[in-house]
Amino acid sequence: MRNSCFLILLSLILLGCSSQHPQTVSAVKTGAEVLLDEHLTELGGERIGLVMNPTSRVDGIHMVDTLLSLGVNVTALFAAEHGFRGEAGAGEQIKDGVDQETGLPVFSLYGSTKKPTPEMLQGVDLLLFDLPDMGVRFYTYNSTMGLVMEAVAEHNKELWILDRPNPLGGNYVAGWILREEYKSFVGSYPMPIAYGMTMGEIARMAVGEQWLDLPAEPNYKVIKTSGWERDMRWPDTGLPWIAPSPNLPAFEHAFVYPGTVIFEGTNLSEGRGTADPFLTIGAPGFDFNPKELEQLEVKHSVGLDPVTFTPQSIPGKAIHPKHEGQECTGIRISFQGNYDKTDPVRLGLDLLKFAQAHTPNFEMKAFANKLYGIDLKSIIENKEEIPSWQAEVEAFKEQRTPYLLY
Repeated sequence: MRNSCFLILLSLILLGCSSQHPQTVSAVKTGAEVLLDEHLTELGGERIGLVMNPTSRVDGIHMVDTLLSLGVNVTALFAAEHGFRGEAGAGEQIKDGVDQETGLPVFSLYGSTKKPTPEMLQGVDLLLFDLPDMGVRFYTYNSTMGLVMEAVAEHNKELWILDRPNPLGGNYVAGWILREEYKSFVGSYPMPIAYGMTMGEIARMAVGEQWLDLPAEPNYKVIKTSGWERDMRWPDTGLPWIAPSPNLPAFEHAFVYPGTVIFEGTNLSEGRGTADPFLTIGAPGFDFNPKELEQLEVKHSVGLDPVTFTPQSIPGKAIHPKHEGQECTGIRISFQGNYDKTDPVRLGLDLLKFAQAHTPNFEMKAFANKLYGIDLKSIIENKEEIPSWQAEVEAFKEQRTPYLLY
């Protein structure tokens, strides 16, 4: 009897401990998880190519390893910017090669060739596309997706897009529609800077609005994310953050990225070569009174702290960043987990004007126009009023409605 009472008491204690520390289980499943749960048998007999990167993981294991362990006939890997395993920094060309862990061929989609060629697709029937979207036009994976869709249509292949949540949420739409003269690989479609759509939704819109060069309707489908709502930002999903590229190590870096990326189009550092890219901006000679930051802090509901930093080359993350080895004066941005009152694009533009006013040799570069899709260089240089994008955003929201999946 004494032993029985002890066991009952022990069980109650353990039950109490587990209730105080419940395991966190995400209610949101990525398209990759849904594929494994519901569509795996449909891959039988197909030769599978994977367009993926290091974020293509389920339960911490890369999809290529999971699929091979389940007997799926994976025949080729395709690497977009940053590489299949994430070994390359921003802008570094990717070369064809062999995946050291599986021995499979890796074909580069971020070098001299950005669209899959007939030779690359020769041993492939079906492509699984699982690249992360950062919710902004200039993140190059949506351009890669469009070129993959064109290749699929041209060579009679099939494409499945494994959808994911938009980290910025499905309701945040900001910035100007891309002007045709600034179209490039960092701006392929006539969308705002931030568009509030998933990759699957962009694919549907790109086909429906005839943004792609298609000889025929591509044979594709979207494996939807499960449990995601449009008002969810990434922290709301419960999903782990896996760096989609070396300079976006945490969600707060990705959240500010739509705004401070514009410093790539200036002679100031956007923080590459530091521990906090995009959360850190500055340059030698950037001189200001810290009290001048208080008004911007209140306006944007952020923390803005003066810092000094020295950018350094970091292999695989930042090779020869701007102002390498030079001490820079700058600003460190922080959010304390509160993102609801901040518009990152507007924050970036205000910081840009602040930097212009406090840096004697401030310089805008033509690349800024490609990033933001209008002639921002002239607007800033001439100290003109920043034009409103509200009408363009409202028109785009209406245009995108038929293509939304969530």
